[in-house]
Amino acid sequence: MSKVTTLHEFIMDRQADFPFASGELSRLLNDIAVASKVVSKDVRRAGLLENFLGAQGSTNIQGEEQQKLDVIADNQFINMFKAGGEVCGIASEENDDFMAFDSEFSKNGKYVVLFDPLDGSSNIDVNVSIGTIFSIYRRKSDIGSLATMEDMLQMGQEQIAAGYVLYGSSTMLVYTTGRGVNGFTLDPSIGEFCLSHPDMKMPETGRMYAMNEGNINICEEGIKEYIETYCQQTQPGHARPYSGRYIGSLVADFHRNLIKGGIYIYPDTSVDPEGKLRLLYECNPLAFIAEQAGGLATDGRNRIMSISPGRLHQRVPFFIGSKKMVEQAMSFLK
Repeated sequence: MSKVTTLHEFIMDRQADFPFASGELSRLLNDIAVASKVVSKDVRRAGLLENFLGAQGSTNIQGEEQQKLDVIADNQFINMFKAGGEVCGIASEENDDFMAFDSEFSKNGKYVVLFDPLDGSSNIDVNVSIGTIFSIYRRKSDIGSLATMEDMLQMGQEQIAAGYVLYGSSTMLVYTTGRGVNGFTLDPSIGEFCLSHPDMKMPETGRMYAMNEGNINICEEGIKEYIETYCQQTQPGHARPYSGRYIGSLVADFHRNLIKGGIYIYPDTSVDPEGKLRLLYECNPLAFIAEQAGGLATDGRNRIMSISPGRLHQRVPFFIGSKKMVEQAMSFLK
């Protein structure tokens, strides 16, 4: 039986890749792993605990109804970041503004974390896979001071690490530090994430597309043309059209395409002219992973990680997945 490599061991082995970090980045990644274990436990027990399921009774800054588990997960990660000392501030999809940690301990932190604590939370009550998405940057402000908005509004290409946790049939953590993508599956018997998917590569093309086709008639014409003439019709050299696979949890749709190949599309529409997905919490971290795995992420015309954010909850159109498929979709846009 071959030796199992735990996430902690893997991170420590790679610590030399970041001489500027002095161990803080390694501890931060481990903090994220610990918080995700707690959230995974809460997700799996949610149906048994009446105060875990259903709506919270409030909406977030996006105008979306908050689920109870949204708030529970958000608080779990924030408390972990506060206690760790590596993070000087955070921004979360669930909060109106960014949060600068004001303890002397935290003000010396080198990093900020932007995250979506529970992506796909509308699927919680129906037991469909959901996830956490996170993005890590080195702070721009001075060490020892409070975090600023400038720390939060950085381009995706400035990320030093990004990842997601998928709470599905198993709990899986996938992350990159700019040196490839690796996946770890939580072994509940020992309570550890173990390396299960080393050096993940996204196939250059695939046979699946994920899009909410209920929006097809309010998209720009090129999107409709791409879906109808390229995805839904048999192409030369293939026996059948693409297969439509739309889960409605971004992490789950992306994870499937990362492993099997495919494209995920959430374009701008006449109803949502800026797009629907958040640049900082969802698109940038997944774009970093996609590019490191050989894929591509754009807003239909521009590289996602080259977009300069203008506000905390900025939305963008999102095309991500296998490189050749994203390029094909882009060719249909005028």
